[in-house]
Amino acid sequence: MSKKENNLVSLARSMRKEPTRHERLLWYKLKEKFPAYHFRKQFQIGNYIVDFVHLQSKLIIECDGGQHTQEKDRERDLFLQNKGYKVLHIWNNELIANLDGILTLIYEHLTNN
Repeated sequence: MSKKENNLVSLARSMRKEPTRHERLLWYKLKEKFPAYHFRKQFQIGNYIVDFVHLQSKLIIECDGGQHTQEKDRERDLFLQNKGYKVLHIWNNELIANLDGILTLIYEHLTNN
């Protein structure tokens, strides 16, 4: 394993241990509302770490805060889409304001593959 790959593995492990409050909320809701779907959190795909992924449906869910911009995420999203993944970006404030709507949207993506 190269030094870069090893650093990503360590970073992902650290991110799993210390999620943001928004990631923690969404993780618990995913497990509660969709127990039949096995999600991974802080999962490495290529040179990127995604917040949540359901590998079977190839659905990635990103909790985005102020550090995210469309410009920054464009290259990453293109890479993931070229690997066959659908990337669903959810702004942290939207997660709090419309949790039921977000869960409905996620369910639609999970069941329409």
